[in-house]
Amino acid sequence: MKIKHIIYTFLLAALLISCKSENNQKTVKAETEFNHFVEQFADIKVLRYQIPGFEELTLKEKKLVYYLTQAGLAGRDIMWDQNYRYNLSIRKALESINQNYKGDRESKNFKFFKTYLKRVWFSNGIHHHYSNDKIKPEFTKEYFVSELLKNSNSELSADIIEVLFNDADTKKVNKKSGNDNVLSSAINFYAPDITDKDVVDFYKSAYKGPKGMPVEAGLNSKLVRENGKLLEKVWKSGGMYGAAIDNIIIWLEKAKGVAENDKQANALSLLIDYYKTGSLDTWDKYCIAWVTSIEGNIDWINGFIEVYNDPKGYRGSYETVVQIKDFDMSRKMKVLSDNAQWFEDNAPLDPTHKKENVVGVSYKTVNVAGEAGDASPSTPIGVNLPNNNWIRQQHGSKSVSLGNIIGAYNNAGGTGRLKEFAHDDEEIRLEEKYGQISDKLHTALHEVVGHASGQINDGVGQPKETLQNYASTMEEGRADLVGLYYLMDPKLQELGLTDNYKELGMAAYDGYIRNGLMTQLIRINLGDEIEEDHMVNRQWVSAWAFEQGEKENVIEKIVKENNKTYFNITNYEKLREIFGRLLRETQRIKSEGDFEAAKKLVEGYGVKVDQQIHKEVIKRNEQFTSAPYSGFVNPVLATKLDENESILDIVVTQPKTFEEQMLFYSKNYNFLGTEN
Repeated sequence: MKIKHIIYTFLLAALLISCKSENNQKTVKAETEFNHFVEQFADIKVLRYQIPGFEELTLKEKKLVYYLTQAGLAGRDIMWDQNYRYNLSIRKALESINQNYKGDRESKNFKFFKTYLKRVWFSNGIHHHYSNDKIKPEFTKEYFVSELLKNSNSELSADIIEVLFNDADTKKVNKKSGNDNVLSSAINFYAPDITDKDVVDFYKSAYKGPKGMPVEAGLNSKLVRENGKLLEKVWKSGGMYGAAIDNIIIWLEKAKGVAENDKQANALSLLIDYYKTGSLDTWDKYCIAWVTSIEGNIDWINGFIEVYNDPKGYRGSYETVVQIKDFDMSRKMKVLSDNAQWFEDNAPLDPTHKKENVVGVSYKTVNVAGEAGDASPSTPIGVNLPNNNWIRQQHGSKSVSLGNIIGAYNNAGGTGRLKEFAHDDEEIRLEEKYGQISDKLHTALHEVVGHASGQINDGVGQPKETLQNYASTMEEGRADLVGLYYLMDPKLQELGLTDNYKELGMAAYDGYIRNGLMTQLIRINLGDEIEEDHMVNRQWVSAWAFEQGEKENVIEKIVKENNKTYFNITNYEKLREIFGRLLRETQRIKSEGDFEAAKKLVEGYGVKVDQQIHKEVIKRNEQFTSAPYSGFVNPVLATKLDENESILDIVVTQPKTFEEQMLFYSKNYNFLGTEN
């Protein structure tokens, strides 16, 4: 199973756009008047977000935010290269064409080119940010070579040109059972000749850290073969990606100089040492320092962290998120972390699989000030770190909800898809009244309680070793089930988190089943199987629950006279019991490392798609023009300087267009060559 990682709940974010109402009556006037929309192309909607509270920061705090965002952007090209070995060459050529093309810019084909360029920008490469499929141009190879390259004096090698149009490297990440997942994945974490067996064999004898304190082996390196031997090319100063990492270090040193307190400064020192040495032991020391540094108004995520893009679950994608506290929401959500032990004690798990002490779980709402790498333009809405299990158990974790990102999603949404796919007016009413709060609470329960809960049996290996390619989707489903089980618990009302736990839970269950069995299918092509881990987990949870309740008609499948299908929950209490049983089983699978049971659950319920339902969903969705995927441009932090070049103030502005920001980034944060 993969190492616990940043929990990318962008599926939930996409659902907010697709199926949520704009019922946000308490949103402040300034927020509603702010224009969140930037543009839409292909299957993408680009939005803006604000940074509430930035003006209230001291100048020193503003400097800290600024330096941390600059550090993040300095490593931006690392993510491009990680995603595919030719991405930086391709981006350079595409941007050259965009700037220098002297032909007809109003032609149909050039407009196809512009859309392709924007899709590549959004995905940090030529593979779709969500499906992992290679993005195919709508223009021909002949037009690209004879018209675009020729009439812009741009260059791209013949081999790479072929890649744009042929069927090579079609999947960035391929986790399908029965494949050599490493060989069939285009991700640039492994040399093209490395196999599944090579990876497994290499990490049998690789350094794993001190006893009881395993490092995240392989987290910050590329596995290659030189002179017949396997070795790691470490991402560090003086190593692979060294030029970009040196610039990251420069900005982190500046950030350290304006840290809010000694603990922050110490954490930044260790992060700098990690980038200098590449030592995974130092990374663990940094993670401990970071997770125990809880004072201050500013926080950050920076490093090679999230492992979804590695088919074997070792290597972390580069990403950064810079955060400012949302004081009001953090106070409201702190109650969950204060009661984490109660949730663990009352979970429907085998007693031997429960933790006696849930250590250091924290949860707060923050406002994002800047993102880069794998967190941008497509962004998470919830974060849970650090990844390493033993650090989480001994030192705790940080869980945050990205409040201004969620707010931007909510204020850019609509009610159309909800009304199309909800069974009746009562389901719509519940969603409009409790949908947003139930989503926030589900995210919080998923992160704070879900990922912190349960324990692995003595002698059982880490999930990435025992559950292998099913580890991530099993972990996401397990955390989802913790949230689902407790969303209909009176404890939430007792804690003051809702005024009606029953209706809150009903809205949550309706939305989850509606999405898991139907509406998420708008995000994949007709005939495809589901591959993305979060989508897979939502389907296997929903489909298993549907099957378990079939005899008692817990979830009704209704086909109305208009030949439209709906899923209607008839017994919410019984469905909660079913979720509880599945939670118990998924925890058993993790605790015991039961690969065959994980395979049966995921392959049996999560991957295959009901083609009739899929065709119907796509047809019903044709009436809506809103794109199924969304992401963001970042606000621009601009410095005001005095005559001595000292910073007087830092102000927030917004980019006019997506293209403007992408070109600015390519010009100012281009620290890597095209081959690394």
